[in-house]
Amino acid sequence: MNELLSVAVAVIAGLVMTRLIKPLHLPDVTAYLLTGVAIGPYLLGSLGIEGLGFCSAENISALSAVSETALGFIAFAIGNEFRLGELKKTGKAATVIGILQAFAAAVVTDIALIAVHFAIPEKLSLSAAITLGAIATATAPAATLMVVRQYKAKGELTNLLLPIVALDDAVGLVIFAVSFGIAKALDSGIVDIYSVIIDPLLEIVLSLLLGAILGYVLTILERKFLSNSNRLSLTIGFVFLTVALSALKFEIGPVTVGFSSLLVCMMLGTVFCNTCPLSFDLMERADKWTAPLFIFFFVISGAELELSVFGEFTTMLIGIIYVLSRAAGKYFGAYAGCKITNQNKKVTQNPGIALFPQAGVALGMCVTASTLEGDGETIRNIVLFAIFVYEIFGPMLTKGALKRAGDIVGKSDMVKNRRTDILSGKHKTWNEEEQK
Repeated sequence: MNELLSVAVAVIAGLVMTRLIKPLHLPDVTAYLLTGVAIGPYLLGSLGIEGLGFCSAENISALSAVSETALGFIAFAIGNEFRLGELKKTGKAATVIGILQAFAAAVVTDIALIAVHFAIPEKLSLSAAITLGAIATATAPAATLMVVRQYKAKGELTNLLLPIVALDDAVGLVIFAVSFGIAKALDSGIVDIYSVIIDPLLEIVLSLLLGAILGYVLTILERKFLSNSNRLSLTIGFVFLTVALSALKFEIGPVTVGFSSLLVCMMLGTVFCNTCPLSFDLMERADKWTAPLFIFFFVISGAELELSVFGEFTTMLIGIIYVLSRAAGKYFGAYAGCKITNQNKKVTQNPGIALFPQAGVALGMCVTASTLEGDGETIRNIVLFAIFVYEIFGPMLTKGALKRAGDIVGKSDMVKNRRTDILSGKHKTWNEEEQK
């Protein structure tokens, strides 16, 4: 019962916070994250009132299944942006920009943190510096997608941004696996070819294959139902199934077989949107159903932010260097990619900024990095500090980048007055429009 109360409080408090900060013109994502911090273990949760706040990390982890499901729906929605008609126009540019920004983030962060290692070797080992450089590749697709949706962003930058965010996960997995393999070799003196090359490539291939199979099966089953309600229920059920199957992991000899939930769900959405004629309508209906789930996801993300990392000066200092070097790598890598692919000036100056947010994927990499003897906690604290900064300020920067690129425009008077018109009976409600 306490878990159910926590879910209710999280969603309602998140919505109320959007009204409180509305005069500041901040994205709703920022409001949800701030709500999570407010009801998390360090503020309201510290009062120990079960259900009205998250009293401990254990309370938050008890709801991890809901967060993982929400992230699956977010990835599914991003996959829906990979329609072949659009990819023919933006696919090449998105691929070039996506690869360059990821590599640039890793290289620039590596250089900066290796310099820190030589300056204060007792605080940051070479293995930790290399691992953090790889984690710098990861971008948070959820925050980017939610900003795009809230402001109904449309334009050249938006068309490039979502494929780049999706590609970033695959590129990041490869870079992290190679870098982490080097870091472990520095510690142990043994190079594990399976964990450096075979495991990450196998994870990517199998994730895409599983997502494609499930997407095709979903399309076939959709044809058996005539009711939109049944089709929507089937689609939602398949996303749940995909998230569950993505959690499977097993070993075959020296090879670890696992899946990336983000890649599997993205591929599910990609195949579904390109093979099912009714996918566009079903995705619109699913968006309405998943809205509260997304709010809860970001509130939980805010509650997971650990304020304790601000208590150690060295962690903060290295964290600031990590934040700035990663941001520089993302910006200039994306800038170079835009120049190579001949993007216009407005697009060229902004995609890197929109890629600053970082969260879930980076934390997943931290779990793997925890096996580095003596360095796991250091890496985790630095990344947690960076995530706090990126998650609070990242959505605002993403909004600014989209606005400068001309993808976000002010609401027209007609849109602003829509609610007034509905209440006065001058505008058709959703139900009336559907019946029509």
